Amino acid sequence: MNGRSRLLLRRALMGVLAVGVGVGGIVLGAEREEARVASIAVSPSAPAPVSTELGFVRRDGPARTTVVDAAGTVLATFTDGARTVTLDGPERTFAEPQFPGRAVTTRVWVRLLPQEWRPEDENAPWVRDWLETNLGSTEPDVLAFAQDYLDGAPEERDAQEVRFKGDAAFGPPPPPGSPPIENNDFYDYLGVDWSFADGARREPDPVRYGTVDCSGFVRLVYGFRAGYPLIPTNDRGPGLPRRARAMSENGPGVTLLPDTGGIPTDLGVLQAGDLLFFDLDKTADGRTDHVAIYLGRDESGGHRFVSSRVRADGPTLGDLGGTSLLDDGGYYARSFRSAKRL
Repeated sequence: MNGRSRLLLRRALMGVLAVGVGVGGIVLGAEREEARVASIAVSPSAPAPVSTELGFVRRDGPARTTVVDAAGTVLATFTDGARTVTLDGPERTFAEPQFPGRAVTTRVWVRLLPQEWRPEDENAPWVRDWLETNLGSTEPDVLAFAQDYLDGAPEERDAQEVRFKGDAAFGPPPPPGSPPIENNDFYDYLGVDWSFADGARREPDPVRYGTVDCSGFVRLVYGFRAGYPLIPTNDRGPGLPRRARAMSENGPGVTLLPDTGGIPTDLGVLQAGDLLFFDLDKTADGRTDHVAIYLGRDESGGHRFVSSRVRADGPTLGDLGGTSLLDDGGYYARSFRSAKRL
């Protein structure tokens, strides 16, 4: 964000944002909470335009607060009880050319708040500081983190030579005729010992180095990379639990689409970054066994997600082994059961 944009934003935040704006006091444009396709790409290095008049507007379904400019364009969405925020920003495209499947071109950026959002927080000083830092920022976000583990993603190591980016596999090869080997968490991918906040310690399995199953992928992206709290078990606790089923049933976040045993149809409530839950094995218990991260609408208008899967041997947003879509009647669409916002 350039100096003039920051100055304009600072003036707006110190003035107008401190007072809530009623719905009747502003003409609202369409919310940009989903990916949108545009014919002209904008360089990711160019910050989104900043208006000199911003306000807070309350909305329902789910309960949330949106930050809008004078034209009614939604610049940020804060959901009650959640830490994930969607921000309008420079357009970018996510794709996996080596696999079949449509690209997602979007202006939505997903970041974490330092705490769960409450409606009364709109007047808190930390919110103004957070918006000033993050509106228009092109620092990597949750969606960018997820792309760091797709097929062929380049490797990157930290100062301790720990590989924290790069093509991730789903799991080590199973014996012939055996099912895929799961139970591959984020610390297996990293190859490092991990101490959780409760003092529990986990050691990586060298055989599983560089691998993450579906829930391990979510923990790698949201926990290790984005900083969302993690717990070592599947119990209810102050963080994201280990397995997909536990994330769905015991995990934190705001339920957007409850699990009724059928296929949810109100996909309009979803926004990028939401967790999606599936019942793939179709056993009698009818419980969740797969989790994905929602990306938004792809170039054909389909609701597309990214998840770590067996057939693609790791995280993918492509259609190898089943379309990564919620609304095409495919394998994953038929298995879709619920959604949460962290």
